[in-house]
Amino acid sequence: MAEAADNKSTPTAAVRRWLRGGVAVVLTSGPLVGGLLAPPVHAAPAQGSAAASTPAAGSAAPAAAPAATGDRKGTGSRTADITIRTLSPATPEKDDTLNVTGTVTNNGRSSISDGQIGLRVGPAAESRGALGQNAKREDYLPGADGDEVKAKEARTKVGSMRPGIRRTFKLKLPVSALKLDSSGVYQLGVTLTGQTRERPYDQILGIERTFLPWQTSDAKNKTGLTYLWPLISRPHMTVRMESDEEQTPVFRDDDLAKELAPGGRLQQMVKLGADLPITWIVDPDLLSTVNAMTEPYRVQKKGGGTRPGKGQAYAKQWLMDLQGAVKGEEIATLPFGDPDLASLAHRGRDVPGALSVLRNANERAVHTVESVLHTKPSTDYAWPAEGAVDPSIVDVATSAGAHNVIARSDSLRDTPLSYTPTSARPIGGGNTALVADAGLSQAFEGDMTQPGATSRAVQRFLSETHTLTAQVPNKQRDILVAPQRMPSTDQVRAMALALSSLQKDGRWAQGTDLSEAAAAKPDPRANRKVPGSRSYPSSLRRQELPTEAYRQLQETDRGVNDFMQILTQDDRVETPFRSSTERAESTSWRGEPEAAKDYRDSTSDYLVGLTKKVQLIQKSPITLSGRSATIPVTVQNNLVQGVDGLELRLKSRRRIGLDVGEAQPVKVDGGHSQSVKFSTTSKANGRAFVEAQLYTKDGKPYGKPMVFQVNVTSITSTVLLVIAGGVLLVVLAGVRMYVTRKRNGGAPGADGTGASPGAGGTEGPGDGDEDGGVPGDEPGGSGHGSEDGSGPEEETATAATAGEPEQGQDPGKPGAPGAPGEDDTGQGSGSASDAGEKVDR
Repeated sequence: MAEAADNKSTPTAAVRRWLRGGVAVVLTSGPLVGGLLAPPVHAAPAQGSAAASTPAAGSAAPAAAPAATGDRKGTGSRTADITIRTLSPATPEKDDTLNVTGTVTNNGRSSISDGQIGLRVGPAAESRGALGQNAKREDYLPGADGDEVKAKEARTKVGSMRPGIRRTFKLKLPVSALKLDSSGVYQLGVTLTGQTRERPYDQILGIERTFLPWQTSDAKNKTGLTYLWPLISRPHMTVRMESDEEQTPVFRDDDLAKELAPGGRLQQMVKLGADLPITWIVDPDLLSTVNAMTEPYRVQKKGGGTRPGKGQAYAKQWLMDLQGAVKGEEIATLPFGDPDLASLAHRGRDVPGALSVLRNANERAVHTVESVLHTKPSTDYAWPAEGAVDPSIVDVATSAGAHNVIARSDSLRDTPLSYTPTSARPIGGGNTALVADAGLSQAFEGDMTQPGATSRAVQRFLSETHTLTAQVPNKQRDILVAPQRMPSTDQVRAMALALSSLQKDGRWAQGTDLSEAAAAKPDPRANRKVPGSRSYPSSLRRQELPTEAYRQLQETDRGVNDFMQILTQDDRVETPFRSSTERAESTSWRGEPEAAKDYRDSTSDYLVGLTKKVQLIQKSPITLSGRSATIPVTVQNNLVQGVDGLELRLKSRRRIGLDVGEAQPVKVDGGHSQSVKFSTTSKANGRAFVEAQLYTKDGKPYGKPMVFQVNVTSITSTVLLVIAGGVLLVVLAGVRMYVTRKRNGGAPGADGTGASPGAGGTEGPGDGDEDGGVPGDEPGGSGHGSEDGSGPEEETATAATAGEPEQGQDPGKPGAPGAPGEDDTGQGSGSASDAGEKVDR
C-alpha cells in the first residue's frame, strides 16, 4: 500500500492523496466530538472533564502511583482537566509537523497562576497490556510520564485561570523535536504547569495522555487487517400494505429517511466507506427496505392512520451511491433480517419449523442483494451477536450453509499466548471460526460526542495495530475487526478517520478482504475449542427472544400457508409475511423486548384481519314449504384479489331427515359476493339448525362456521288421508240431509229458517274466519304456534322475506332480492320479530 501511494501516476495514489487531504481537513477544522469505550481487557475510563469525576477501576499502575480515586479531582495533578481535541498527523513521519489542539479547565478551588501547557514524551509501550495500563492512569507519575520536550514550540502560556475557567491551546512543532528513536508506540502527554495559592511553586497540575505510533520503515511482515463495514438497521417496514394494486408499503416510522439523508448514519457509512480498505457486510432487509422507499410509501401515525413517507429522494440517492461504492468489491451478506442466531440456538431450536426460517432467509439474501446491487454476495459467513459463541450457536449458524462463524476473542479466548494470533481457526466439521480481536472491535463503541474522544479512540486504535504487529515481527498474521452492528454517525466518522490514517501510512498494516482472512493459514497454537454453553455471557442471554416468540411466529407462518391456498395471487401475501417473520427474529431486537412483541403481535393480528375478509354472511331463519327446496348461502370476499380453492359444506345438526346436499366449490372475485345454492330434501316436519363452514383444499376449516335455522312444513300423505276422510263425511252428511228433506216433503224448518244443529256447526267457523281469523295468523301476531315450534317463526319468515331470492325468481331483475346493488343474503337482527325466509318448492 505504501509503495502504491508513492506512485503519483496510479489511480490508487489519487485516492490516497484525497484521503490525506480529507484527514487533514477533519483534524484541523475544529474539535472532533466522540468518546472511547475501551475493551474490558484493556479498559480505559473516558478522560476529560466528564471522566474526571469517575473513579478509576482497578489501577494497573506501579505501587508508587497515587491512588486514582474520585475524591482527588481538583487537587494535585488533577487540579486541571486537559482534553486533546485533535492530533495530526495521527501517524507522523520524521519530516512532518505535529499539531496538537485542546482545552484546559481549572477544576480546583483556587486560581492557577503562570499556567503553561507543555509536551512530554514517555517510553515506548512494550505490549498491548502496557497501553491499557497507561490509558488507565489519571495522575502524573514521574518517570512513567517521560521527559518534557525542550523545544520552545512545545510550550504555550495560558496565564492565570480562576476556578472553572477554560482555555484553549494549540501546539505546532516539528516531529523531530520529539526525539523519537526506534519504532514503537510512544506515550505523548500534554501537561499544565503552574502555581496555586496553597502551593506557590511550579508543579504539574494536570495531564492528558495519548499515544503516538512511530514507524521508521516498513515492517518486514505487515499485519493483514480485515475491517467489517456493517450496513445494518433495525426493522422499519411492517407487514401491512395499502389496499391498492401497487401494494404501497406501510412503515413503522420514517427514521430510516433520517439515516439516509445527507449527514445521516447510513449515508456517511457509504460515503466514507467507498474509499476505505473494508469488507462490506450487509443485511439484505435494509436493501429491500430502502428499495421499497424509492417508490411512494406510507408511515404509521401514532393516533392511527398513515401519512406519506418523506425519504423517497434520499433512498434513490443512497442506493445509487452504494451501487457505485461496492462495484467490484467483496460483499458478505447476512441472512435476510439478520436473525439472532444465539436466540434461535438457545430458545427456538426445539420449536418445529424455526430453523427453516433461517434457511429461507439465506436464500432470499442472495436474491435481494443481486437484484438491488447487481452483484453476487457471499453467504458463507454467520455473525452471532457480539461474536459470542457456544456449540449450539455454531450448529445453528452453519445449518443454513455458512462455513465461517465470526466470533470474538473475548468469547473464544487465547489466554496462553503472549501475542495475537491469526483470526482463522478450524473448529471441526469443515467449519472455521474467524475470531475478531475484541480490543480493536470495541475501540469505537463509546460516546463519540464527548470532547476529545474521537482523537483518543483513533490514536488508541492505531497504536494497538502497531503494537500487535511488533509482537512477533517475523510472523505475518491476519486480524479481523468486527465493530458494533449499528455504529452512530460520530462513531462511523471516527472509524473512517482511523482506517484512512492506517491506509495512508501503510507501514505496518494493510487492508485485506474477508475471504482472505478466512483462507489465511491458522496458527497451530491458537485456541480452536468452542467454549461450552455455560461460558455464554448471562447479560447476552437475558436479551434473547423468548421461546414463545418462535412459537407465535410459527403459528403465524402456518396461518399464512393456509391463507395462501385460497388466493389467486398468493405472492401478494407470501412476500410481505415471509419478510415480516424474518424481521421479527432480528438481532436488532436485543434490549427491546416490548417493541419486538408488538411487532410480532401486529403481524399476527394483520393476518387474522385479512382472513376475516373472506366470510359467510349470516342467514336469518328460513322455511322449507315442501319436501325439496334450494337453500342459498352467500360468501363475501372483501379482499382486493379473488379467492379460489374453497368449498362450502352444510351440515344439519338435527336428525329430522333433512338432506342438505353435497359440498359446493367457491370462487369469488375480489370485492364481490357469491351466492352458493344447495338442493335440500326433507322427510319430516320440524325445526333444524344447519351449520355452514368453508374448507380449504386440504380439508382444514376456514373461518368461523355460520349457523342458521330451517323450518320444514311439508304436507304428508297421512294428513291428506285425514282431509279426504273429513271431506267424505261432509258429503255424506249433506246427502243424508237432502234425503231427509225429501221424505218430510216441506215440513217446518225445511226452508232453512230453523237450521239443524249439524248445519250450524259447519258454517259457524267459516264466518269466524272471515271476520277475524285464527289468532296468530297476522304478521307479528302472538299466536300459539305448532308443536314443532314452527308456528310464529314460520309466519314471521313468510311475512318479510328479506334478501334471499326464492326458487325460480331471477336475482338479476330490478327489485328482486338478488338484483345488483343488493346482497344475495340478507342479515337479520336475531330478535323475535326478525324477518325470515320462505323457500318454496
